[in-house]
Formats: sequence, C-alpha cells, structure tokens
Amino acid sequence: MDYRIGQGYDVHALAEGLPMWLGGVQIPSKTGFVAHSDGDVAIHALCDALLGALALGDIGHLFPDTDERWKGVDSKELLAAVLARPEFSGWEVVNVDITIALQAPRLAPHIDAMRARLSGVMGIEAGRISVKATTTERLGFVGRGEGCEVWAIVLIARK
Repeated sequence: MDYRIGQGYDVHALAEGLPMWLGGVQIPSKTGFVAHSDGDVAIHALCDALLGALALGDIGHLFPDTDERWKGVDSKELLAAVLARPEFSGWEVVNVDITIALQAPRLAPHIDAMRARLSGVMGIEAGRISVKATTTERLGFVGRGEGCEVWAIVLIARK
C-alpha cells in the first residue's frame, strides 16, 4: 500500500467577546480566536496536515485571508473543500491525531463532541480521530492566555 503522512500546525490569538470554535464545536468561553474565518485553529491545523500529506501547500494558499469569500467562513466547510479536492480521489484517511494547547477553558468535556463532528465532516469513524488537550503550565503565550496552538498529524493510504 502507498501511505502518506502529513503534519499541520496553526496558532491564533485570543480576544474577549469572540466565539471559540475548536474541532467544529463551539466552546463556551469569554474569549475566542482572532481570525478571518471562524478561527477554528484545530481544523486549520488538520487541513494543513491533509494538504501536506499530498504536498498541496497550506490553507493560507487555498483560502487566503485577503479574500472576502472566506471572511467568517465555517472552518468545517474548509475541511470539506480540502477533502473534496481531486488530488484526494483514491486516498482514504487512516487516522488523525490532534493536540490542542490552550490554558483555558478546559477542553476535556468537549473532546468527544469534537471527534464526532470531525468524523461527520471527514466521513470516517470517530475511533480514527484522536483529539488531545493540554496546557503549557502557564508558560509562554498559551500559558498567559494570549492564544492557542494546535498540531495535527494524519496518515492517508491509497485505496
């Protein structure tokens, strides 16, 4: 079988009064992500991992923040558009592993909902999707509550 691995990384600043979307789920929070789209940093990292697996660039290239078509867009639509690209024909997602670094709020109560939402968008079993959350023990910009960073890794295989 032909396998490919892709790795994605994204970061967004936090600001009060904005919605917080992670893994396609709105998380109750006083702060949300500063972004051109809905700011779902987890889906953005996942899109970059998928695109990276087939050497297709990154979401900034496909969905630039200078294009008003993408202003406020639901990131689940971006994920669906990435997977609908003709280059993904003949490939299947074997598994996804996402790590979210965010000081607050606690994400554990929302992990299963994120996995289910991503499963629905991607058309794969939730058991193939891992979402983990961590803090940075109050270190760095994440620890100070200034932002969030996410790493995503995907394995795809030719059908």
